[in-house]
Amino acid sequence: MTCEPGLCPMKNKTLATWLTFVGGPLGLHRFYLFGLGDVKGWLLPIPTALGFYGIERARDYGLDDTLSWLLIPLLGFTVAACALNAIVYGLMSADKWNAAMNPQAELDTPSGSTNWLTIGAVACALLIGATALLSSIAFSFQRYFEYQVEEGRKISQ
Repeated sequence: MTCEPGLCPMKNKTLATWLTFVGGPLGLHRFYLFGLGDVKGWLLPIPTALGFYGIERARDYGLDDTLSWLLIPLLGFTVAACALNAIVYGLMSADKWNAAMNPQAELDTPSGSTNWLTIGAVACALLIGATALLSSIAFSFQRYFEYQVEEGRKISQ
């Protein structure tokens, strides 16, 4: 998308970082940065919704429901991926940010600068993203190995 100078809205790095961290699993950051026509923004809620559906199935049918333990990690991996994306946005230098997101502006435009709110978003994304990723991996492996033990018991009887 090309714009006349002064007509395109400036994309703020701090806002994009917080949107990626908080609303990333719903695609809000993609809509902010690339507009409502962004396909990835519309696809991001799908694994999020499937993960929440897996949680609901686990609440209804218990953790022995195979489909629930296949779907729940989708939510964790989506949250972790969005947190990683928020970290990348937050740590991007001002000139790279403005070159990528504000091509019509000068490279040293303040919208690409890093401030304490940006660092706060990066710290929160690191904390929550790492927790979501490790929890998803631990949950997946635990359920997989429990399933393998149950199947092994069935075979040995």
